[in-house]
Amino acid sequence: MSTGTVTRADAMSAFLSEVRWGDAKREPIPGDASSRRYIRLRRGEKTAMLMDQPQNAEAPAAAPDASPETRRALGYNALARLAGADCGRFVAVARHLKKCGLGAPEIYAADLKNGFLIIEDLGDDLYTDVLNGGASEKELYASAIDALVRLHADGAPQWLAPDKPLFVYDETALLAEIELLTEWFLPAALSRPIDEALAGEHRDLWRKALRKTSFGPPMFVHRDYHAQNLLWRGGLEGIARVGVIDFQDAVAGSPAYDLVSLLEDARRDVHPDLAESMTARYLEESNATPADAEVFRAAAALLAAQRNAKIIGIFARLAKRDHKPRYLAHLPRVWRYMEKDLSHPELRELRTWYDANVPARLRGALQGAAA
Repeated sequence: MSTGTVTRADAMSAFLSEVRWGDAKREPIPGDASSRRYIRLRRGEKTAMLMDQPQNAEAPAAAPDASPETRRALGYNALARLAGADCGRFVAVARHLKKCGLGAPEIYAADLKNGFLIIEDLGDDLYTDVLNGGASEKELYASAIDALVRLHADGAPQWLAPDKPLFVYDETALLAEIELLTEWFLPAALSRPIDEALAGEHRDLWRKALRKTSFGPPMFVHRDYHAQNLLWRGGLEGIARVGVIDFQDAVAGSPAYDLVSLLEDARRDVHPDLAESMTARYLEESNATPADAEVFRAAAALLAAQRNAKIIGIFARLAKRDHKPRYLAHLPRVWRYMEKDLSHPELRELRTWYDANVPARLRGALQGAAA
């Protein structure tokens, strides 16, 4: 099918009519950094969300057992274990989250071939907005932590559906994300190309750190578990109050990953005292021993630094390649997190590299990145 605007609009209208939403009022929702878009469907008092995800908009993922070389040939999505434009994976992850008791949306109707879903409308009360409106940080973050504890209670399923494996967040994926910093941020920040020797040194230090860190048994990892992807549904009880979206890139990895995603939020400040109390809550509710807690905190420091390196690279790429400079406003916050993470004794060598190669005056700023 052609991907032209008119043809896709016709296909959308046909799908909506087929599933009896053709007469609904359509209210587009502001977009994010992906190729997806959402439209609220309103018919009287009843609402739903239409997810519009063109299936050829992004490069595909690779098979679970594909070699790093095969994944590299397929492109970044395969390297980093991203779902791409796979609506079927969104459906499979949503059903897994629902089974665990989390507030993921129900799937009402699907056209997986063309990339249309009608899903439950979880409302507009994003954590970000509710917290900005004066809601209790302690209550909302505690509920989000409790949801993680429940999600991790059953470990990581090997398969989300018969044809949808839960990819492993492996070294190849983690390194591919880290390399975004040397590929996109450093050239813009330093106003010069970065030679392969320097990029290779950065990659090798990260590989060494990843290999000497213990991550424990793999758990389900949402991958973008933060205030912009959580909704507060205060009228419900327990962890169902935590609405969860943007989960299609879920993987099997360290339980520390989603915790640091929540507590080192690129888009909002999280006070260190709150972050510490929520980390302690997670460890207590997970029945972690003192030895387990020490291992967990070391993994959390490393994965927080890894995630922040990735985000720095992604925000630079969004500014330079995609002409979305608004993301640069978050870089000072992300660098503050990064510097705290690198202060962990186990990350001393990486700290030395960043101190030597990323001048402090350039951290959090990109001159000319959006040009």
